[in-house]
Amino acid sequence: MEEHLPKLIIDLGLILCVGAVTTLIFKRINQPLVLGYIIAGFLVGPHFEYIPSVAEEHNVEIWAKIGVIFLLFSLGLEFSFKKLLNVGGSASITAIVEIICIVTVGYFVGRFMNWSTMDSIFLGGLLASSSTTIIIRAFDELGLKRKKFANVVFGILIVEDIVVILLMVMLSTMAVSQHFDGTEMINSFVKLGFFLAAWFIGGIFIIPTFLRSIKKYLDDETLLIISIGLCLGMVYIADSAGFSIELGAFVMGSILAETIYAEKIEHNFQSVKNLFATIFFISIGMMIDPISMYEHKWAILIVTLLTIIGKLIFTTLGAIISGQPLKQSVQVGMSMAQIGEFAFIVAGLGLSLGVTSDFLFPVAVGVSAITTFTTPYLIKSSDFVYSFLEKILPQKIIQGIEKYSSDTQHIQNENKWKEIIKQTVTTIFINGIIIIAITLIVKSYLLFLLTDWFSYFGASLVSLILTFILCIPFIWAIIGNRPKREIIREFWDESNYNRAPIIAIISIRLTLVVVAVIFIYNQFFSSTIASVILTIGLLITMYFLSKYFNKVYDYIQKKFIYNLNEREILNKRKEERIKKEKFQYTWDNTHISDMIVPQNANFIGVPLGELDWRTKFKINIAYIKRGDRIIQTPNSESVLYPFDKIGIIGTDEHIQRFEKYLQIIGETPPENNDLKNTDNFTLDKVVIPQDFCELEHKSIGWVKDTAKGIIVSIERDGETIHNPDRNVEIKLGDYLTIVADKKNLKTFIQDYNLK
Repeated sequence: MEEHLPKLIIDLGLILCVGAVTTLIFKRINQPLVLGYIIAGFLVGPHFEYIPSVAEEHNVEIWAKIGVIFLLFSLGLEFSFKKLLNVGGSASITAIVEIICIVTVGYFVGRFMNWSTMDSIFLGGLLASSSTTIIIRAFDELGLKRKKFANVVFGILIVEDIVVILLMVMLSTMAVSQHFDGTEMINSFVKLGFFLAAWFIGGIFIIPTFLRSIKKYLDDETLLIISIGLCLGMVYIADSAGFSIELGAFVMGSILAETIYAEKIEHNFQSVKNLFATIFFISIGMMIDPISMYEHKWAILIVTLLTIIGKLIFTTLGAIISGQPLKQSVQVGMSMAQIGEFAFIVAGLGLSLGVTSDFLFPVAVGVSAITTFTTPYLIKSSDFVYSFLEKILPQKIIQGIEKYSSDTQHIQNENKWKEIIKQTVTTIFINGIIIIAITLIVKSYLLFLLTDWFSYFGASLVSLILTFILCIPFIWAIIGNRPKREIIREFWDESNYNRAPIIAIISIRLTLVVVAVIFIYNQFFSSTIASVILTIGLLITMYFLSKYFNKVYDYIQKKFIYNLNEREILNKRKEERIKKEKFQYTWDNTHISDMIVPQNANFIGVPLGELDWRTKFKINIAYIKRGDRIIQTPNSESVLYPFDKIGIIGTDEHIQRFEKYLQIIGETPPENNDLKNTDNFTLDKVVIPQDFCELEHKSIGWVKDTAKGIIVSIERDGETIHNPDRNVEIKLGDYLTIVADKKNLKTFIQDYNLK
């Protein structure tokens, strides 16, 4: 009997082959691959008839759903809640102002174009995020990644990611309910906040501990399977709790991002993510209808203008409000004027839920394509826009912005009183979340199971006792985990006005303990008198057993803090070990120095024994740092890879000579490197005479090629340009610092009568 190849495999082969071709083309023209995948989807979709189309779209949709899950899981791996906390107020305030304004204006623009309410809401949602991929690529091309405003932009992108995840959850809830009751939305946000906190706290306590317990079995394959399993498990939990599957994937990724295996998981997972993400974006492209895009060309134009002008203005405004100087605010605003990959996910979410019109997605694609090309030009023109604003704005406004920025940047650090408030709120919030989570889990799952063995009263009693046993360390922490008595006594004695707030804090803690006990009791029984008696008895028990509860809670707290900071703790230990080794090697003029292996070095992959640097350069290698891995005292069989950090031991003279060698290797193609002649390299400074017009308007590339060396820096008008680009023009009076072969450099200086 003849066996036919399943259409699923044929479809998969078709979309991946077309995707591969568009990937090569878009890499060649230096454009975002996401747009290439979407075009590939259009080519294999039902609206393009010149090549074979996908036969069974339903199967591709399932693969695409897996792609969304893995995309959000991967995003979570790159995200860190600690990173969000470290973003700082400037980026957070800027992002929140920009998102609120653009979402609101996006909704009203949609209504202005006579779109439905849901179409307008989703339009606002897809405008909420900018493209990390496009911005990073533009910064790389323009050499701006190290600029101060770039750090603010990256912080805004982090905040945008988490806000858009929450927006997707909110949009899903609104789409299902189909109405916008304010109370319901507040309840949804409270429920979302509770589950996010519960998942994160529980995940940080359990998952790193679990991974440490199976550490010896965690090879690449096992770690990949476990991480995917945890991802899909959290997706199931989120779906069961009534949240979107994207949220579950993101949360598990962010939990694993706090473990010491984050980079390894991300590296192992990269190929899986790329495969399914490609399928997802291709499936999105299959929805593109050129006729619909042409019909809505004016909508694409309007939304494009809204994206560029609106995000530029609102982001700049947010940056000014956050205390950034005017120039930096303009630079930040000009960098964020585009929509990103999340726009496709939000638009696809609306289509999959059946609540948005078919034209919304083609509009998103058209806007993304246009703003992709405009972004680099907008970033380049930020200085011009700032100069223009300086000319047209009244001086009072400019001076007011600068004064406001200066005042904001010099806000004093928190005092001890604020730290006490912060510790109190954190303690109450975290322990309250844990108490509620434990109680609801026992009530929802364990109580149901116990009814098979006990009467309902017996099952409720057992569940109540077990809940109190599990919760009592956290109940005690609300009243017992307070600042040290010495600090409280200091504030108490400092002023009579401090006594009322201290008494209020203690009273609030005590009241919350009573509320927690009553809450737990009322989940299983309803007697008010019994709950009061139970509360009194529990308070007396906690008083007499406070030392025991203190030990239990300290153990839990230390475990959680260690799991949360394990990566930083281990990295600090490595740094301390390296410092000790550096100290051991520091005698006379001999010391240790860090250097980076150039990307195109001709010794990549060659064993250190064959390189024989010990004889040629009189240096030794103390260690090789490759990512988070450190190879101590490498042997003759060890090899180097691009961007390895190596610790070089030697005298000042030997280390400097070896460093020059690495600079030449990094600049010169591998086949032109000559190890035998490295002793002839020299570093010298030459000046272009003011009356020597022959060299004016020549480029740095011309000097490199003529002198066969490297231009390390240009000193011009009191400023120094380090590692100038080949296209930079030479001006009369420039001082050029050149590294080249002594003979070549001498010939170059003599030929052009330089000093």
